[in-house]
Amino acid sequence: MNVLVINAGSSSLKFQLINMENETALCSGLVERIGQEMGKLVNKLAPDTDAERKVVIDAPFPDHETAMKRVIDLLTDEKDGVIKDKAEISAIGHRVLLGGEEIKESVKVDDNVKEIIRKYIPLGPLHNPANLAGIEVCETLLPGTPNVGVFDTEFHQTMPEKAYLYPLPYDLYEDLKIRRYGFHGTSHRFVAKQAAKFLGKAPEDVNLVICHLGNGCSMSAVKAGKCVDTTMGITPLEGLMMGTRCGDIDPALVPFIMDRKGLTGAEVDNLMNKQSGLFGICGMSDMRDIHAAVEKGDAKAKTALDMFVYRIKKYVGSFIAALGNVDAVVFTAGIGENDDIVREMVCADMELFGIKIDLEENATRRGTERSLNAGGQTEVLIIPTNEELEIAQATVKVLG
Repeated sequence: MNVLVINAGSSSLKFQLINMENETALCSGLVERIGQEMGKLVNKLAPDTDAERKVVIDAPFPDHETAMKRVIDLLTDEKDGVIKDKAEISAIGHRVLLGGEEIKESVKVDDNVKEIIRKYIPLGPLHNPANLAGIEVCETLLPGTPNVGVFDTEFHQTMPEKAYLYPLPYDLYEDLKIRRYGFHGTSHRFVAKQAAKFLGKAPEDVNLVICHLGNGCSMSAVKAGKCVDTTMGITPLEGLMMGTRCGDIDPALVPFIMDRKGLTGAEVDNLMNKQSGLFGICGMSDMRDIHAAVEKGDAKAKTALDMFVYRIKKYVGSFIAALGNVDAVVFTAGIGENDDIVREMVCADMELFGIKIDLEENATRRGTERSLNAGGQTEVLIIPTNEELEIAQATVKVLG
C-alpha cells in the first residue's frame, strides 16, 4: 500500500509518498509560500537514491486546496508522476501538533477528532489550524481515502504528573489544561525504537536520553521505552536554546520587558519565539554559520555556541538523574546527526556519567546509525530520524 504523508504548515505543505511494502519513499516534496503572490513546489523523485530527480514548479498557490490539488496532479503526472491514479493512495497520514490529553495515540480522523484539533487551536495557534486545513483538503480531494492523525504530543503522554504539571494553582490545570505536553514526539518515538533495535534490545528494555537538535530542539528521557520527561512544555518554547527560541527563562522577565520596552504580550511572545535563541545572541540561527564565525574570532558567536551546548549538557545530566541508569545518549535531527563539534562539546567531561566518545568516529560524516562510544559505560549513538516513515507506520497500524 502507498501512504501519503502530509505536514501542512501555515504557508507550506510538506508531502511524501511511501510504498509501505518496502518502506521506500517514492517522492518527497514541499510547497512553499502558500497564499503569497508567487509560490514554489519542489518534488524529489526517488529521494536519497542514485536515481533521484528533482521537479521544480514556480506558480501561485493561493490556498492549501490549490497546493494539494497540484501535488496530486504531479504525483499522477504521465512524465513526472510516481503513480498512475490517485486511487493508488491507500491512506493519508497527517502530522498534527496538539491533541491535548484527549488524544493519546494516532487515530483515524472523524468529526470528533477534527473538533478536538479545533478545540486546541488556542494552544497551537500556528500549527493546529494548518494541520486541520490539510486534513479537510484531503477529505475533499481524495474522498473515501482514510485520514489518520499522528500527533506531536503522543509520545509524551506517558509522562507522570510530577513531570507534566506546572507548580501553578491546580485549578489552572483543571480549567485550562495548562500542563507540559512536549513536542517532536514523532521523531522521539521513531528514534527510541531504532536505538533499541541498534542495541539489540526490545524498546521496553532500554533507557535513553534522546537529543533532537535542529533549528527547533528538544530532549526526552525514555524509561523502559516510554517517555517520562521532555524539555518542551505547553508550547515548543520551553526547554533548550534553539535557533530563534529562547527556551527556559525566568517567567518574570515577560512583564518586566513589557513594562520597560512598552511591548504587548503578543510582541514579547514574538520576541521569544522568533528573535531570541542563537539568533538573539549572535544574529545567526544556522549552526554552520556560527561555526564559521567562531573560527574567525566572533565573540558573540562563541558565546551563543557555548550557551547552546551548556543547556544541552545540563538536561543530559538531569535526565540521567531522573532515569537512574541510561543505556544510551542519542543524537538526532539536523544538528544532532551532522554537527560533530556540538556532539564533542556536549560529551566532553562527562566520564562521570559513563560517556566517552571516539573523536575520530565522531568527526566522520556518515548518514547511518552508528555508535560513538569509546569504551564508556553509556552508549552514545547517532540515529537519523525519519518522522515521515514514523507517521506512515502509525497510519498503517491504525488502519490495521
